[in-house]
Amino acid sequence: MGAQPLTVTAPVLPGARIMGQAWRDLTFVHWRADPAVVAPLLPAGTHPDVHDGATWVGLVPFRMVGAGVGRGPAIPYLGTFAETNIRLYSVDDQGRRGVVFLTLEASRLAVVLAARAAFGLPYTWARMSVRESDGVVRYHSRRRWPGPRSAATALAVRPGAAVTDPGPLEHFLTARWGLHTHAFGRTLYVPNTHEAWPLQRAELLHLDETLVAACGPAGVATRPPDSVLFSRGVRTRFGAPFDARRPVTPVDG
Repeated sequence: MGAQPLTVTAPVLPGARIMGQAWRDLTFVHWRADPAVVAPLLPAGTHPDVHDGATWVGLVPFRMVGAGVGRGPAIPYLGTFAETNIRLYSVDDQGRRGVVFLTLEASRLAVVLAARAAFGLPYTWARMSVRESDGVVRYHSRRRWPGPRSAATALAVRPGAAVTDPGPLEHFLTARWGLHTHAFGRTLYVPNTHEAWPLQRAELLHLDETLVAACGPAGVATRPPDSVLFSRGVRTRFGAPFDARRPVTPVDG
């Protein structure tokens, strides 16, 4: 089955909302990659999603703000923290497009332990910061647990002009309405919904990172990135995970 069309607006969540959260002050750093290099890193029943003859590897640092369970309020302290993820782009055998996280570095140990246990997501505990001054956003991250402790990122960008007419690449990299993860012996799909990303171009001022190679796709981040974008963020809601082998229904989009 072929991949579903990319849609700028999200489909309705197919089921109950299990959590809500805001993603703020994100930088999207992306490299083109050979699908054959990425394919072994994806969960069973998925394969690399491709744009312009390549799949893509993303480094995305940001601030998680006000995360809460179900329709409840934000969880104090634990619901707000810095995070950095390394992500791949996936399509399952039913045609659902998503992302696969190779790591989600987070500065709250309790969140790391809960997400690993509940969803099988590769959360890791890291020392992290996100700061903005004089029009420059700076991110720093260094892993604490589980290793290697050498996995780190230092990134600085200057957000620029708004992307008023996003093209196919911007849609491919940001209009993702779910994630694939391997948990409990099967591949799960976790749907999400949010408004369209308010994107900006961004000037990359500094990048010193060892996180991409530590996650597996060797040689990808040894050259300058092919795309750098910034966003002030969105508020997102997640639906309940389900088996990625489930046929697509109209509510899935």
